[in-house]
Amino acid sequence: MGADWLDRVKWDADGLVAAVAQDAASGRVLMLAWMNREALRLTLETGAAVYWSRSRRRLWRKGEESGHVQTVREIRLDCDADALLLQVEQTGGIACHTGRERCFFRRLEGGGWVETDPVLKSPEDIYRPHDNKRPGDNKRPEDSKPLEDSKRKAP
Repeated sequence: MGADWLDRVKWDADGLVAAVAQDAASGRVLMLAWMNREALRLTLETGAAVYWSRSRRRLWRKGEESGHVQTVREIRLDCDADALLLQVEQTGGIACHTGRERCFFRRLEGGGWVETDPVLKSPEDIYRPHDNKRPGDNKRPEDSKPLEDSKRKAP
């Protein structure tokens, strides 16, 4: 497969495109993340969701720390070619780093945000410390190991 399919995506000024992850079975929207060309290419090649972390400035394999991998069943490009939809099977039923099924757990009610979805597993249990790290240390960018394929700078 040539790179033509990647060229059809309208990347933003930072070389990114929004990617919505949707549960393939239920249709529930799980999360919104960002992808660069390499993340999208790796997602297609591996069948597992790979995103671009804007805060860490590196590729991020969904589930690399939590184990909550997203197996991609289908990738769609929207009508304007500026957003992706990934239909996924979510390992462990948790997509959000807060321990919830999805990142969209707040609903606007009466002029305020109400948390509607329960925490299925505490973040402290999801992100267990490794070696001598304190709880939560593995969430810091400096504790994360970038993918070998991501040695290029920026998206």
